[in-house]
Amino acid sequence: MIAALTPLLYTMGPAALLLIMAVVFAESGLLVGFFLPGDSLLFLAGALVASGVIGLPIWLLGLGVYVAAVLGDQVGYSIGRRLGPRLFSREDSRLFSQANADRARRFFDSHGSGAVVLARFVPVVRTFVPAVAGVAHMPRRVFTTYNLLGAAVWSAMIVTAGYLFGGITFIAAHIELITIGLAGLSVVPAGITYLRHRRARSVRM
Repeated sequence: MIAALTPLLYTMGPAALLLIMAVVFAESGLLVGFFLPGDSLLFLAGALVASGVIGLPIWLLGLGVYVAAVLGDQVGYSIGRRLGPRLFSREDSRLFSQANADRARRFFDSHGSGAVVLARFVPVVRTFVPAVAGVAHMPRRVFTTYNLLGAAVWSAMIVTAGYLFGGITFIAAHIELITIGLAGLSVVPAGITYLRHRRARSVRM
């Protein structure tokens, strides 16, 4: 998919921001957007801004991505809240995978409210977690708070990384693996805390 979008980014100029925002919104706001290349697209966009291909200031690119990410997650949450558990009882199709939905549900169960932030850095999972949060009736205010935080960190980190390091071939070719690795490192402290609580509970029993 990134191969199909790249020529457009090179030819659209500043209007490429609208395409980028649409992809970011669809990936996080519509359950059919799991195949869209969020991380790699943002990294590439940051690199193209740095090289002058996209004639925009980097802060405007980051702001546009942030707004699209926040709105997308809010829509995904509302869909989950409105449709409830039946949302994930549908059959597999080209645009929906029950396995992906189950993966997001396990991710949410493991990390609780923090999953809204952490899911931003995990492709596919970030598409379904907002809807899972809605199905679980996570309070809207709590979800919105984590959504604002996660979108800010994700958009700033990936866009800035592309702007600063997009010219390095290895990094550009492995951006999704790098972001997954960073997300894994970020949950290590939470995992350690969970294991300590579990061990303490076992001792008490």
